[in-house]
Amino acid sequence: MSHITLIRHGQANTHARDEEEYDRLSTLGHQQSGWLGEHLRQSASHHTRLYTGTLLRHRETAASMALETDLIEDARLNELEYFNLARLMEEQHGLPFPTEREDFVAHLPQIFTAWKAGKLEGTAETFADFETRVAEALHDIAIGDGPALVVTSGGVIAIALRRMMELNIASTARIALAIMNTSMHRLFPIGAQLSPVLFNAVPHLDIPDRHFAQTHF
Repeated sequence: MSHITLIRHGQANTHARDEEEYDRLSTLGHQQSGWLGEHLRQSASHHTRLYTGTLLRHRETAASMALETDLIEDARLNELEYFNLARLMEEQHGLPFPTEREDFVAHLPQIFTAWKAGKLEGTAETFADFETRVAEALHDIAIGDGPALVVTSGGVIAIALRRMMELNIASTARIALAIMNTSMHRLFPIGAQLSPVLFNAVPHLDIPDRHFAQTHF
């Protein structure tokens, strides 16, 4: 079993209100990704495989990292459709879409709770299906040869940690809210299972003149 380093994509379009508008990197998102690629090259990090989801923001992040590793796309690494879930939550339960960053802190756990409980009709996939596809993708990557980098999204990373740490839905939501753009999260084989050994690491942004680039949205 090989270790996996999950990477959240760079900052996307923060002014978006639907899935399509959100799915592109901001100028800062490209810069964050470039700094991460530079860090990985300078630290001589050894990864024989590079995976992304099929979303544009995943592919743009990998491109800006500019690593000399062949790219493998896997749709199972795509993010949950948060904007669509939020729209259904507003239509069916009257919960308005948040307009301020602080409002997301209360909004996301309510979305996750309703989705997991099957209280949202018309979703693209169930919570269980999302969780299953993430687990299956990471299992398939883990049994491959050599360490792997996986560029994906915050929800995928939070679900991966939820399964490994047996987190409840409230804790899973808090994890998702904490994950920074272009942060690294390493899953290492301990015994017969992958276990988290690194969370939310941004060494490429942890110098004074880059602190402004430590973004969550």
